[in-house]
Amino acid sequence: MGSKTISERKAHYLSGWLALFLWLLALAGVVRFFIGSILFRGELPLAGLLSILLLGFLSKGFVILQPNIAGVLIFFGRYSGTIREGGFCWFNPFSRRQNISLRVVNLNTPTLKVNDMAGNPIEVAAVIAWRVNDTAKASFEVEDYAAFLAIQGESAIRAVSSTRFYDGDPHGQNSLRGDLVAVAQMLTETIQLHVELAGLEIIEAKITHLAYAPEIAAAMLRRQQAAAVIAARQLIVEGAVGMVKMALDKLQADGVVTLSDADRVQLASNLLTVLVSESETQPVLSMSQSR
Repeated sequence: MGSKTISERKAHYLSGWLALFLWLLALAGVVRFFIGSILFRGELPLAGLLSILLLGFLSKGFVILQPNIAGVLIFFGRYSGTIREGGFCWFNPFSRRQNISLRVVNLNTPTLKVNDMAGNPIEVAAVIAWRVNDTAKASFEVEDYAAFLAIQGESAIRAVSSTRFYDGDPHGQNSLRGDLVAVAQMLTETIQLHVELAGLEIIEAKITHLAYAPEIAAAMLRRQQAAAVIAARQLIVEGAVGMVKMALDKLQADGVVTLSDADRVQLASNLLTVLVSESETQPVLSMSQSR
C-alpha cells in the first residue's frame, strides 16, 4: 500500500517572549541554588549542573522567523506541524526545524522545441510565478520541489503548445500567437494540475518567447508575407470595384456622358487599371458626349 499523503497543519509553539521570561526565571532559580550550595554546603551540586545543561538544551527551541518564512518541525522522524507566523517563538527543542520560503518566485523555463497542432516545429519559453502553498507536501511528498516544478512546467508547456496552432486554424481560432491571454490561463491551469502533489501554487504563467524553429522560419516568413500581400490585394480590389461602380452610376445619373455597354466596359477596365496598378498609368478614355 502507498504512503498516506501528508498535509500541512499548525505546530504547537509558544510566544518567544513568554518562553524567554519563564526560561530566565528558571535560570535565576538554578543560579541561586547553585551559588547557595557552594557557599553554604561547600560542594558543587550535581543537580545544579544538570539543570544548567537542561536550560541550555531548552534554549535551542528559541527561533526568529522572518515574514513569509515557515518553519517545518520534525519530531523524531514524524511531521509535527508548521510555524507560519513570523517573529520570535519557542518550540519543542527535541524537534528539528526546516525553513521553507513562502515568497513568490519566478521561474524562466529554457527555450523548448515542440510541435504545434499542425506538426510545425516551434520554439517556446515561458515564465512561471509560483510559491509554496502546503509546506508539508513540499517537504515530504517530493525530493526537490523546485526541480519538480521545473520538469513539470516543461511538460505542461509541451502539452499546451501541441493543442494549438502557431497562427491559428483556417478560421483563425486556437492560435498560440494571437490569443496569449487564453494560452496563459490554460498554461497556468495545466501546470497547477501537474504540481498539486508538491503543494505548490501557480500564480501565473506566461509565454515569453514564441517563434518558428530555425529550419522552417524562412519558409514560414515567406508564407506570412504572401498571405499579407493577398489580403492587401483583396482589400484594394474590393475598394476599387466599389469606386468604379460609384463613378459609373454617378456619370450616368448626372447625364455627364452617354455610355454604351462597350464604353462602360472600357471605362471600368481603365479605372480598375488606374486604381489597382502599383505604377503610374495613363489610360485613354473613349466616350461619346451627350447632346
